[in-house]
Amino acid sequence: MRRALQVAAASGADLPVGAVVYDAEGRELAAAANQREALADPTAHAEILALRQAAALHGDGWRLGGCTLVVTLEPCTMCAGAAVAARVGEIVFGAWEPKTGAVGSLWDVVRDPRLNHNPDVYAGVLEAESAELLRAYFGR
Repeated sequence: MRRALQVAAASGADLPVGAVVYDAEGRELAAAANQREALADPTAHAEILALRQAAALHGDGWRLGGCTLVVTLEPCTMCAGAAVAARVGEIVFGAWEPKTGAVGSLWDVVRDPRLNHNPDVYAGVLEAESAELLRAYFGR
């Protein structure tokens, strides 16, 4: 999570969210910050960008089995769905997002038993640090 916080802090004008994907051995495959504003792309969330980069490097096509997605903010529906589709083994996130969160807050996409894959979830990791980045951003 500390690495994801570093990435988030370097997000520039975008909402400070950082995501890192680690392989099963704990090696960093990809890291990305939100780039919606920079790219004028509504899908340029940190998680999506990191998952794309990791899939390009991982060697198993689009599947990221055994990998861990670490993100500073609870993923939204799009990002939670992408993590499930990529078959990540674990999602670790920092701050809860009660307005759009889809890993337990508003929805729980990743634990829906109707889906063919359900990653393990570890929530609230370095939650205070993650939330502080967001408070500072919105305070500006």
